[in-house]
Amino acid sequence: MIRLSTKGRYGTRLMLNLAQHHGNGARAIILRDISDEEGISIRYLEQIIIPLKINRLVKSIRGAGGGYILGRDPSDIKLSEILHALEGNLFLVECADDPNYCEKIDTCPTFEIWKGATEMLKAYFDRITLKDIVAQAEKIKKKARAKVR
Repeated sequence: MIRLSTKGRYGTRLMLNLAQHHGNGARAIILRDISDEEGISIRYLEQIIIPLKINRLVKSIRGAGGGYILGRDPSDIKLSEILHALEGNLFLVECADDPNYCEKIDTCPTFEIWKGATEMLKAYFDRITLKDIVAQAEKIKKKARAKVR
């Protein structure tokens, strides 16, 4: 089974949380608030935020009123960028990333399958922006509120 790690999943939730607070003069968000809202350990968020900062997906604001904000507008941040920052290169098999990984690549009947599937997955994650994820979250909230009524 192919799976994202908790780092990728929780990091995406962290980014979603920041995106939901983005714009209109929104203040920087502290990790404690995200931890409380998302139910993710503060220590884990402290680890996850580092590669997101290194990849300029988030910015840290120091001092009073400090915390974290998105590095760019949610419509300019792709899910593929978030996952790349947290998970590294997205490849189903090593040979799809490095043709020198295996000497059987030229005769391997499955290489093109894995390579094609990897390209499809990457293209899918490239099409999804953080803005799209915010819209999906709003849709789910709206649906949940309608059920309560």
